[in-house]
Amino acid sequence: MGATETKRQADRSAVGLNRSISGFLRDAARISWRDPGKVYFFLRAGAQQRRAAVRRREWGERGVYVPPLMIISVTRNCNLRCAGCFVHAQGRAAGSEMSEAEIRAVLAEARDLGVAMVALAGGEPLTRPEILDVAGDFPEMMFLLMTNGSLVDRPVLEKLERVRNVIPVVSLEGFEAETDGRRGVGVYRHALLAMEQMRERGLFFGTSVMITRPNFALTTSRMFVRGLVERGCRLFFYVDYVPVKPETQHLVPSESQRNAEPLTMALLRAEFPGLFVASSESEKAFGGCMAAARGFVHVSAEGYLEPCPFSPFSDTNLREVRLSEALRSCFLREIRESGEHLSEGGGGCALWTKREWLETLLAKGGDPAPAPDRLVA
Repeated sequence: MGATETKRQADRSAVGLNRSISGFLRDAARISWRDPGKVYFFLRAGAQQRRAAVRRREWGERGVYVPPLMIISVTRNCNLRCAGCFVHAQGRAAGSEMSEAEIRAVLAEARDLGVAMVALAGGEPLTRPEILDVAGDFPEMMFLLMTNGSLVDRPVLEKLERVRNVIPVVSLEGFEAETDGRRGVGVYRHALLAMEQMRERGLFFGTSVMITRPNFALTTSRMFVRGLVERGCRLFFYVDYVPVKPETQHLVPSESQRNAEPLTMALLRAEFPGLFVASSESEKAFGGCMAAARGFVHVSAEGYLEPCPFSPFSDTNLREVRLSEALRSCFLREIRESGEHLSEGGGGCALWTKREWLETLLAKGGDPAPAPDRLVA
């Protein structure tokens, strides 16, 4: 794919993504109509997203592809040991995690570049409770706190009441048998307790569900969704399972299940007052994998800028270079320009199935794109 066509495709994807994010925030305001404070928050977030989109477009004209979403794994530590955890399965030796000051520096530049949303992941991000204070100091950005829910206690809840730009997203695998079967005995009960306490405090929160072939029917059923809606859950992320180990290939959703996701999400949106987002739906809408800054990018706990959490490959570290420079890396550019490698690989993640190709790109190296003119934030 040539540079001109890559830019055209990037421009089309950017327009579509901006519309999608704006629609997401409008829908969030709509379903929150009973709470004027939440409505105001989401409408304000929509205005901030539009301003951020202008910044992203300006940087894009100078050759820097700034994604609207950044995923930051703030730690590899976790209080659970979930079966099939991709963080543990990657086998990377843990280095020193970015300090609070380093995370703040990354977020400050991300904000100035036009990143509108940040997903705080791990490990379990609440093993670093200071991350809520950090997020609270960037009110222009919306943060999704991806948590297992077991560390949501009174101090955390009190902070979440004050830091309203952080939306907790509690991970589930289904009901008790499915969740505890993967995450450990009692995790489901803790997750429901966290949701109940968040509902009582009037917090906007959601859930993240890892879709597998065995749990697809259950986790997308009206019964499952209705129970969570009644507990106050208003945001549903559905993520297709990625087989980080060969022996778990059987858990990958079938082709018919993946094809059914768009209609399933549409039916759930029509019936329930919630926001329903499926990863496979987004990939189909925007022409393949959104990694490598096409739609999002990942920062590891050690500061490496990676295409996505499932692709632990990088040629830059944000401890050594600025984010604007890292986003111009030849590694990310080659991924974006190789359309055939961005189509889903039959396993829920295009890049995970093409690890040898990514290693080849890293070995080849190359020079980053020319430095853009500095923009005043």
